[in-house]
Amino acid sequence: MYKREMGAQWKQKGRAQGAAAKGRLFTKLAKEIMVAAKAGPDPAMNPRLRLAIEQAKKASMTRDTLERAIKKGAGLLDEQVHYEVVTYEGFAPHNVPVIVECLTDNKNRTAPNMRVLFRKGQLGTSGSVAWDFTRSGLIEAAPPRPDADPEEAAIEAGAQEVEPAEDGATRFLTVPTDLDAVSRALTEAGWHIHTQKLAYVPKNPVHLDPEPRAEVEAFLIALDEDDDVQDIYVGLAD
Repeated sequence: MYKREMGAQWKQKGRAQGAAAKGRLFTKLAKEIMVAAKAGPDPAMNPRLRLAIEQAKKASMTRDTLERAIKKGAGLLDEQVHYEVVTYEGFAPHNVPVIVECLTDNKNRTAPNMRVLFRKGQLGTSGSVAWDFTRSGLIEAAPPRPDADPEEAAIEAGAQEVEPAEDGATRFLTVPTDLDAVSRALTEAGWHIHTQKLAYVPKNPVHLDPEPRAEVEAFLIALDEDDDVQDIYVGLAD
């Protein structure tokens, strides 16, 4: 086991700031709730839904919006919704590999949007950059107490790797099939789970100087502002 030098998922810092950005964030959160609710509307019996609800509450989503998303996803309303995961691969400026996961109800809208957004980089075919990432389980969790040892917790829970996350949390990486078991073990040990998902972890993250890095960040921000984009994984070192 060892600590990585960068995160598995790119997140725009402060993307909830501003009315437009907050609206996009709510759209992404509502989609995740709807997709999760397909497995059942009871968060006590649906871990993915429970986490999605917690994230929505942290973003100050209203109760009415949250409950409507749950009912819509669970098929409890007349209005039907069907989102599917569509993955795009390619390169940001300076040949930085990128994997973009979209949740969309209309691939005929999403595909041309991705082609436009990738003009400042290069949109690839399936498998063009996936070889440079490892499919892993990703868990972000807050410690039960300030002196908790993440490395020890990872060993006891069966996680493969550990790295620091934002706001004092820890990111645990697992093999995909161990994701649920490790999450349950961490919860039993008192860790507070913020995120639990399958993710793409870059094998060879690229180090860039500030100026080219700013170009990559601008490219990623533009991607993130598309309502269909749910997650972005990038081979860029912190």
